[in-house]
Amino acid sequence: MKKTFAISMICLICAPGAFAASLPWWEQPTVCKLDPTDCYATMGAGYDSELWDSGTGCWGMKMICPEALTTDEYQPVPMGRDEIAKGTNINKDFDTDILNGDCFGVRKTTENGAMASVNGEYVRVWCNGILDNADEYLENGEITYGAQPTCAELAEYGYVATVNDKCYGKYYDSSKYYIQCDGSDILPSKIIVVNGADYSTSSSNAPADASAANKIFDSMQDVSESQRKIYFTND
Repeated sequence: MKKTFAISMICLICAPGAFAASLPWWEQPTVCKLDPTDCYATMGAGYDSELWDSGTGCWGMKMICPEALTTDEYQPVPMGRDEIAKGTNINKDFDTDILNGDCFGVRKTTENGAMASVNGEYVRVWCNGILDNADEYLENGEITYGAQPTCAELAEYGYVATVNDKCYGKYYDSSKYYIQCDGSDILPSKIIVVNGADYSTSSSNAPADASAANKIFDSMQDVSESQRKIYFTND
């Protein structure tokens, strides 16, 4: 009886092994398999699928654009998911989730692309041609890393620091408008409609006294306020 029982147990133990042996080795339950949870589902432009990411145990690394890095690079750099998540050597002004040609990393923007992140703060994206020396050209215009142009500097060329579609810089024809800048404010205090007046000749209906002059200026201010509501809807 003991011998019969022992043989039965051996057969029970060997039976599953015999079944597993009939399966390909990669489908056998004892084979360790990688967990693809942390791997990229698909890879195309912006990835190198032949590089091994030891941090996640997956094939494939993102190629990060050189301008999105804090190190001096001239070519896209492959980075693992752990490095990217920690922000290792990544410029905080850039979004490495957005593809930029053959690599990842574009400057962060807001207001439909009219403001861009520079040194952790959002600055105006100026319409093309407004800045004397642009530091960088973006999809909607150009930016400077240093001091922003002043109201007076913009007014000299007929521009005002207000939104013009997807960039900043509305143009006002100097023959029709006068841009008044006060203090250090980037926006003008007033925009006066000139109405084609010719100031090179004396006026025949000049105000007789200060009271009459004040009435004229009050009227001009009312016109300016109404024009401001039309042209400065984004203030």
